[in-house]
Amino acid sequence: MKTLKLLTGYVLLATLMVSCYADVIIEDNFIEESAYNTDQVLQDYDLWYVDINETRGYGEVPFLQRAFTISFDRGIVYANNNIVGIGKTGGGYGIDVGTYSTLRGIVEIDHDIDGRWALEVYAVNRNTIELYDASTDTSYFLKGYQTNSFDYNMVFYDNINYFIQEYDAWEKIYTSQTGAINDFDNENYIQFLPDFFRSSLDAPNTRVSNLQWDYEGNYVVYDVQGDNTLKALTLDYDFFGDDYFELYVINDSTIELYHPSSGTTYEFSGRGYQQYLKTGKDILTKKRTKTSNPIMKVERKKVK
Repeated sequence: MKTLKLLTGYVLLATLMVSCYADVIIEDNFIEESAYNTDQVLQDYDLWYVDINETRGYGEVPFLQRAFTISFDRGIVYANNNIVGIGKTGGGYGIDVGTYSTLRGIVEIDHDIDGRWALEVYAVNRNTIELYDASTDTSYFLKGYQTNSFDYNMVFYDNINYFIQEYDAWEKIYTSQTGAINDFDNENYIQFLPDFFRSSLDAPNTRVSNLQWDYEGNYVVYDVQGDNTLKALTLDYDFFGDDYFELYVINDSTIELYHPSSGTTYEFSGRGYQQYLKTGKDILTKKRTKTSNPIMKVERKKVK
């Protein structure tokens, strides 16, 4: 048997509040003491941020693959599956996605869509836990935060690719009077899918279901060196070459694209919001993957 260790910090404190003589025993950081102790660990933080890039293994737990944050509160599991509305939906916790119960070092989750899962719970450090799924030999690493100190903006901008995919289409609602005439002036709709984009010349107020997509191609979102809130976007049209934009987020339903080569500013409003788990959307295609945006060294062209 490997060396037994005492779990310090919040786990020990939570247990001492219940019993003055019970120690929390960990084997290789596995939470051994009791079902109650495991529940206390899970509830010790309001939010657990799922750091998808730290995932280990080749399988997946679908609801963890989809969630940006997950919360455990008195038998109910909450998740922020969308970037749109993060920090506001459910008071910051997200939506109710299922129920849970605990055993010694195990959390059993009954997810509304993905069914029952039994995950082993390990303490990595004072505010990080590992949820291990033995059936797929896959580990997820979750970092704990309280809602009043969680940086929702960080999550928003770090996952901007998912944000622009959460609407069926983006409709152009504004074009600045300044700026040279260019081909993008005629494009009124953009749709961002995981692997490519499409754009349409259809007239404003066209129903999304009736849109005719005139162009498509690849797109890339870039982080900008030294500016966490500015993103760069390139649209690679199959036949017409690249268009480059500075991408600004006005709010969680409106984006601004500034076209440096013409000096034109465009605003787009989201149409057809997709709230995952609460709609009939194909949730199987809406899962996070290990990604990191390429970094572009650019000077902000648009004056704030």
